[in-house]
Order: sequence, then C-alpha cells, then structure tokens
Amino acid sequence: MGSIEADVFLREGELYVAHDSTEIQKDRTLSKLYLEPLQKFYQLNKNHPYQNEGLKLQLVIDIKQDYAHVLPQLLKEIKEFQNMFDWEQHPDAIRIVISGDVPKPIDFKNYPEILSFDGRPYNTYTTGQLKRVAMISDELKKYTQWNGKGNPVKADVTKLKAVINKVHQLGKPFRFWATQDSPNTWIVLEKLGVDWINTDQPDKLHQFLTNKDKLTYTNPVAYPVYTPSYKSDGSPKRTKNVILLIGDGMGLAQIHAGLMANHGELNMAMFRNLGFSNTVASDAGNTDSAAGGTAIATGFKTNNRYIGMGTDDKSRTNLVDTLFDFGIKSGIISVGDITDATPAAFYAHELERSMSEEIANDLLKSKAEIIVGSNQKSFFNNKNDKLLAGLKANGFLVSQSLPDFNKQIAGKQLVLLPDADTRPVYKGRGDMLKQSLLHSIKLLSNNKKGFFIMAEGAQIDYGGHANDLQYVVTELHDFDKTVEAALRFADQDGETLVIITADHETGGLTLLDTAPEQGMIRGEFSTNDHTNIMVPVFAYGPGSEDFKGIYQNNEIFYKIIKAYHLSGKRR
Repeated sequence: MGSIEADVFLREGELYVAHDSTEIQKDRTLSKLYLEPLQKFYQLNKNHPYQNEGLKLQLVIDIKQDYAHVLPQLLKEIKEFQNMFDWEQHPDAIRIVISGDVPKPIDFKNYPEILSFDGRPYNTYTTGQLKRVAMISDELKKYTQWNGKGNPVKADVTKLKAVINKVHQLGKPFRFWATQDSPNTWIVLEKLGVDWINTDQPDKLHQFLTNKDKLTYTNPVAYPVYTPSYKSDGSPKRTKNVILLIGDGMGLAQIHAGLMANHGELNMAMFRNLGFSNTVASDAGNTDSAAGGTAIATGFKTNNRYIGMGTDDKSRTNLVDTLFDFGIKSGIISVGDITDATPAAFYAHELERSMSEEIANDLLKSKAEIIVGSNQKSFFNNKNDKLLAGLKANGFLVSQSLPDFNKQIAGKQLVLLPDADTRPVYKGRGDMLKQSLLHSIKLLSNNKKGFFIMAEGAQIDYGGHANDLQYVVTELHDFDKTVEAALRFADQDGETLVIITADHETGGLTLLDTAPEQGMIRGEFSTNDHTNIMVPVFAYGPGSEDFKGIYQNNEIFYKIIKAYHLSGKRR
C-alpha cells in the first residue's frame, strides 16, 4: 500500500482534512492526522516509511479548492518535517504529490522540487514539466458508464486501455478516480493495466492483494474426463454395489472452480441425475462433518460434534453395520485422518468428534471390512494397549503403506498410513484416494452379495478452512479423478450405483473471475468455517433417479437402502 491520500481545505490559516467543507472539524488537521503520525513511523523505521526498506510511500494532498493559498500553507506546515519529505536528498523519503486543484503545468517551476504533481492525460507536458509529474490520473466516468459489476463493454475497454497506454508511453503510472470499491473492480482495473487503485477500504484491499496467491489458481494442462456409457444409468433394477464419494466441504462453487480450472470439464459434470441435500444439523443451522457424516451414515440428523449418535445421546446403527446383516461388505477410505468425523461416522459412536483414541477403539465393534487412512498414533499409541491385538483377532490384516495394501488379495484390511502419505496433493501425495478405491473394489467384488464403499476427499475441506483456492481445487481434481475410476467400474459392472455428495460447504467460496481456456480461476472466501448452503448430490447407475430433487441429508441413507432393494427391520 504505497500511497495515502488526504483531502484538504484551508480555513483560518490551517489545513484541515475532510471530504467536504461541511465535515471540517477542529482537531482533524493535516498535521495531527497525517504529518505527525508519519514522522513517528519514519523515525521508528530509521528514515524509512516502512520497516521493509524496499517499500516506498507517497502522500497525495488532494486540494479541494484554492491551490494558490493552500500550497504556501502546505509548504509552511511541512517545513519542520523537511527531512521526511526531501526525496531529492533522501531517496527513501516520502514523496508529496499535489492533486485536485493543481497549478497549471507552466507554473510547476514556481514551486520547490519537494512537491510533485498529479497530472492529467489530456495535458501536454514539456520534458521539464513531466519530471515534476509523479502520476497521471483521470475520472473513470469520462471513458465508461461501467459500474464496477461485470466488465466494461468492448468499446469502453478500448478507450480505457488507450488512455492507460498513452500514459505508460510517457513513463508514468496511471490511476482512475471515482471507481467502485469492490474486488471485481480491482480485478478489472488490474487487468486493464492501471498502476494505482483508489480505495476507501485499505485493509480489505491489502488483504485481497496479499492473499492473491491463495485466491488465484491456474491449471495450464487439463486432464481428460471419462464419458460414461449410461447403459445402467437410471435403471430400476436392484443395485448390487454402492460407491459413495464424499467431497468434504465441497459446494457448488468448489465444483465450478474445479470445472473452470480443468478447462470446462469434470467427470462429475458427466452425471445426468442430480439433486440437492440440506445439511442443517439438529442443534444449529450450520453443520460440521460429524453431524453431516452421521446423518448420511445413519439416517438420523444429530448435533454437531456427535459421531454416530442421536440427539438422545444413544448410538445409531450405521450403513456399514446395517448392510452387513444382509451380507454386504463395506470399505471406508479417507485421504486424511481415518478417525476424523466423516469416516468415523461410518464405524464409530462417540459424543465428541475429537476423541480420536475412543473412535479408533470403536472399530473393534464395527462390521467394516476395509479401512484406509492416516493417523497411526491413535491406533499404535492408544491408551488401550490391546487395541491392535483385538483388531487382528477380529481378522484385520494391518498394513502401513499403500504398496503393502495393494499386495493383499483377500481378507479384512486395516491400512494405517503415515501422516506424510496423506499430505496435500499439491505437495506430492499422489493418487492415493483413487488407488485405494480401485484396490478396495477389487477385494470387495469377490463378495457375491455386493459391497458398499465410502471414499472421502477430506482435504477439499482443509483448503476451504485455509481459504486457499489452489488447495481446494487441486484436492477437488484429485477427488474427481477418483470419480472417474468409480464411473468406469460402474459401466463395466452394470450393477453399481455411484453417489457423489458433500457433508457441507466450507469457506463460503465466491468465484470472481475465470478463464477456462487457460484453466485460470480467481475467488474470495467469506469465512474460514462451514456454511449453511445446500450441497449437490450426483448419482449414476441403477436407482440413480431417486436422488433427484431437494431433500435432507439424512434421506441419502434411505435412498441407498432402497437402491439395494433391502427389506427387514432396522436395529
């Protein structure tokens, strides 16, 4: 933030700061509000305006009227701050730029070199006069009626770029004044090539620019997507297998961001049967992964932080255990902590999602056949020192790497990966989620009565909490490549239903700019927490049409049961 602007009026031999003469107040003088505070910073930073000696600062004095009398008074007031403003003697001094009611260019020479001036693009300057010009500005409305929303029309863009290029050819920076103060306006002005952006929200603009790398992402090379055969899509026949893919924190904005970043294509975009899930928890408008995951896993809405428990603090039977009674075997996969809320909801029963060791112990009672994820600590260092022995006694073969898991050809599998193996995909994780799904399908396909697999793209949520667009989209793309694997199997098998949804949306993502031909997206987040908005549900295969419409998230449980054509009393 390299420029500060003060609107000034001269009253009774004193310069006052105000946007309008009616707003002049006794204590709001240029000296008290600007000159004295700036001097303190300048001295504190050892004759630099900022701690970072590479940063420069200009103080723009916008004279609202009567420059002939204001400028002598200004020179008088800054005399005691001469060292701070003498940029000819001190290269890191603060530069004073006179704007608003300024002298004619021919009169620049009548004022000391300590003063620079804000020029106009329609003025013609001599070489000497141009040396006194620090920047050139003009009112935006002279060139366009654009109100800051969307983009200026093509003809106006031509005019805007022409004036900016003209100024740049003179070797001067350019700004427009009277612009809208919004992120979209800032983006458009930056694209046009302006050098200074006016704002009355410096903190917001500073944050926007500082976080630019986290709010902008470009994927130069798109990955190919799979076109399903649709032969089994919407079939009323019984579903033998269900693959439920949960993109944690994945709302419509995240999906659209992934679509644009992959040059307009996603495997998810190939689905024809879509619905919307209302994620509200029992005790709050916003849900967390515990309540959201439990609703899907058990068919009952519950309180935030509850894992597999009802609002009455009693256990609810989950899909994994319900399907086991009908001979259907299940797998639970996460690209993060396997004791975290979403995967835990499919095998555990606890009143607090942070109880990782207790959640790990609950696996002793689960009917799950395959578990894949990280957090070895909660299993290997559990206060129940008999946990691993108990799990092995229950038939689990424990692996600590994907290569070891991929060697297995049968039996119950507990795959506890090092945390490094579930690091973010943009930091080198690889396709762990897709490979885990494929091998789980291979193992569970041997079960004649079918299987159920829940695979979670956990870190879409992490990126939302971090307000990091690259993190969100790279995780979504990894998740989408896992969707491709599920679709291919569904087409080969003909009896598999693929469902994609989210437990909630995270981050309140808004997309501000996209260029799908380049794979470029730019966005902004409204929160670092979950939001209340509905999330999409995609379905492919037999029974997929039942997932159309708008419904509560716990209804997904019953739709899955219906797809299997199961009958019998639930426990």
